[in-house]
Amino acid sequence: MEFNARRSFLGKIAAASAVLAGSPKLFAQQPASPASAVPGTESPSRTRASHVVNGVYYFSGTGSNDGYGKEDHVLVTDPFEKHVSRTMDALKRNVEHAGSNMDSLLHLDVFICLPHADGVPMPAGKARFDAHKAQCDALNKIYRTYFAEGKAPSRACMAVEWIPGDSLIEITGTALVVNAPSVSEK
Repeated sequence: MEFNARRSFLGKIAAASAVLAGSPKLFAQQPASPASAVPGTESPSRTRASHVVNGVYYFSGTGSNDGYGKEDHVLVTDPFEKHVSRTMDALKRNVEHAGSNMDSLLHLDVFICLPHADGVPMPAGKARFDAHKAQCDALNKIYRTYFAEGKAPSRACMAVEWIPGDSLIEITGTALVVNAPSVSEK
């Protein structure tokens, strides 16, 4: 019993030492960059953690209501295709403001979800799979129109339970900065 108590005490001391020794790195602020706050892609309730490092723009989630006023929000009951088009338009504005373009995207992670709303039945089993497959097919039809032939980035597409902001799709990713914004554009 005494051995376990000592082990627990020493483990707590070691953990506290590690936290204190690493705290400057853990709590350091990311330096601001021209792309850290991209006007026109912000939703007042969501903050962005987008930044440029070594000529690569890393951007956080862009959804179907980003860059649109509250009076122009889409709802989870709106057609999935509308969510995709608006998200891709917001993504295009976002990367262009950061000095990139759609053909310079390196990788995208695309998250899709089914609508959770009163009066909208949630499918189960194979019907759920088929619903996500239909979303993926609709996504691909619209998605390919945003890129020049052979310029679409690598992509992962995942079905999730919920996405914040009444969106049925959210995209995160990286893009090569081809025209860095000037200092006056900050």
